[in-house]
Amino acid sequence: MAEPRPKVWVSQPLFDDIVERLHAHFDVVQVPVVSEHDTSAIADALREADGALVTLNERIGSDEVAGASKLRAIANVGVGYNNLDIDALQARDIVATNTPDVLTETTADFGFALMMAAARRVTEAERHLRAGRWQGWNFKGLLGADLHGSTLGILGMGRIGQGIAKRASGFDMRVVYHNRSRLPADVEREFNASYVDFDTLLAQADHLVLVLPYSSASHHIVDAAALAKMKSTATLTNIARGGIVDEAALADALGSGRLASAALDVFEGEPTVDPRLLALDNIVLTPHIASGSLATRRAMVALAVDNLIAALGAGPDAGHPPSVIAPAANDGKSAKRPGTA
Repeated sequence: MAEPRPKVWVSQPLFDDIVERLHAHFDVVQVPVVSEHDTSAIADALREADGALVTLNERIGSDEVAGASKLRAIANVGVGYNNLDIDALQARDIVATNTPDVLTETTADFGFALMMAAARRVTEAERHLRAGRWQGWNFKGLLGADLHGSTLGILGMGRIGQGIAKRASGFDMRVVYHNRSRLPADVEREFNASYVDFDTLLAQADHLVLVLPYSSASHHIVDAAALAKMKSTATLTNIARGGIVDEAALADALGSGRLASAALDVFEGEPTVDPRLLALDNIVLTPHIASGSLATRRAMVALAVDNLIAALGAGPDAGHPPSVIAPAANDGKSAKRPGTA
């Protein structure tokens, strides 16, 4: 008798033609409509699963995997993975993977676009026009800030931060950055970037872009004290994660004129957005779409599928997923086991 095929849970509707590749190896249960899954729903879905393909919407920790005795791999569709409790997964010998690199350029594009929109008051001007308030050309109307020749500050100089620095060269911007560790000299030269401490970054940046991972250490790293160190003419752009910015403090700074403008693609309580931010004109707000080009989202799903197939011991990379966040605690257990395809 043939061994039963491993079972895989796909938490959201993605791209059917790409997800279809899972069917060659596994029995697949895919959620057909965009859904919000609470702890009990995720726990139920994982209870009989060998693997799961999940998005940033699904928070998975010890409670969600407590009854998932067969679960061996979780493939996260996203480069960030603060939705996963990595320690809890490793304690259960569950491999976790993500989708880096494939979204770098698209996210950098969008981060630069948001920064430009905040500096030049693009969405504020559009709302002004659509509301019928534009009564004719005004020499001093809706004046914004230049990017060319200004100082770009980057907090978090990883792949995406470096992508933004690369784009800044076309605008003759001076680039300063702060990171947990300084980049090698040749990388700094490549991006014409200078390392500075955090306070200097805040003080010098005309346009500050946040591209650092979320962690307990980075929670509210941009708080009232940090905002007070920035130029009153500066802009702040966050394409990293909600929770890095103290949104109440940001609303205060924007509302009082302490900061010129901001652009947020991520929010601490998303999809809920602080009503004080919604009421402000000098902020650009987008619904977590920095990686949202069709080509990139397809590439993210394709990499997640490759990761899951390999992590469950199937396909050409069996036992060696292309992008592992955390291997199984018992190294090698992600390779082919009894019952895998």
